[in-house]
Amino acid sequence: MVRNKTGNRAGHRHLRTAFAAMLLGPGTALAALEWNLQTPVTPVAQQMYDLHAFIFWVCVVIFVAVFGVMFYSIFKHRRSVGHKAHQFHENTTVEIIWTVIPFLILLFMAFPATKTILAMKDTTGPGLTVKVTGYQWKWSYDYLQEGFGFYSNLTTPLAQIENRAPKGEHYLLEVDKPMVVPVDTKVRLLITANDVIHSWWVPAFGVKQDAIPGFVRDTWFRADKPGIYRGQCAELCGKEHGFMPIVVEVKSKGDYAAWVSAQKQNAAAAGDDPNKVWDPKDLIARGEKVFASNCAACHQANGKGVPGAFPALDGSKIVNGPEAAQVALLLNGRPGTAMVSWKQLSDTDLAAVITYTRNSWGNHTGESIGPALIKTARQ
Repeated sequence: MVRNKTGNRAGHRHLRTAFAAMLLGPGTALAALEWNLQTPVTPVAQQMYDLHAFIFWVCVVIFVAVFGVMFYSIFKHRRSVGHKAHQFHENTTVEIIWTVIPFLILLFMAFPATKTILAMKDTTGPGLTVKVTGYQWKWSYDYLQEGFGFYSNLTTPLAQIENRAPKGEHYLLEVDKPMVVPVDTKVRLLITANDVIHSWWVPAFGVKQDAIPGFVRDTWFRADKPGIYRGQCAELCGKEHGFMPIVVEVKSKGDYAAWVSAQKQNAAAAGDDPNKVWDPKDLIARGEKVFASNCAACHQANGKGVPGAFPALDGSKIVNGPEAAQVALLLNGRPGTAMVSWKQLSDTDLAAVITYTRNSWGNHTGESIGPALIKTARQ
């Protein structure tokens, strides 16, 4: 009984805190219970947040006015105090009033909404342009002015996803390589997709743009302060839809310049000669990493696949058959199935993962596929 009374008092205090937060405004409610939009960090996101609060209070005023008049009329003109209903068929004045007033209210709301929409679409004069491509199931970022790019993959451990380990703070919202941009810089995004429709969405930036195969859509943002901001694919895109997060790291301009320099050096160091003759052991070791990052989600780390959904590679006729057939499958995919094209991978990475699958688990072809073969097949 004592515990119940204490729990009731705590519950009442929580309700009083929530009610006070509501009265003090959306900003306080956001800080107290986090039930509002995310804290904006770009000019457009701030406009969206202000518009959201403005429209909310307009609706509150309309609600109070309409229901206030209605309840007043019901109470003041009730039958029990002798009022009788007036009989009339049409009233031109009333018709005009209840048409003109809502029209004016809509105009009053449309002006800030239109201003925000125009700001969202103004991608002119960017200081940085990044091409964003959605894949099943990850993102790639190409820095067109800098000449390098990379893939961004989910890094949440499988043990957390399968509930075998406690979930981390950023469960399903952590990646190996975040998109990096400088602070106080207008960043234009060219957004497309390689396979199906995705959607690039970062709430704190006020950006949500569909990525459509065969089309390039653009949007922009300018982050006002450094930090790490997270989002997700917001378009149902298949089995792993919930496993392709977006992470953007906003750095100071000095730190960003240092990051760009390091990325260019890494890209130069990673450049592979397609005519290089690889040691099979090195190629298999590299292929294992490529497989873990790109293929294991469907075909499983043990190569057994998922019965009825994704075929096993262990003992596969394609993997153990003519190498040209497997090369063609990875380059072109298989229409009508979940097997998409992997031509975005480098010649060396494709050669490595093919060599790995042909010499792993129960597969022992003893064959080593060189990058030159992939280069020829592309042509």
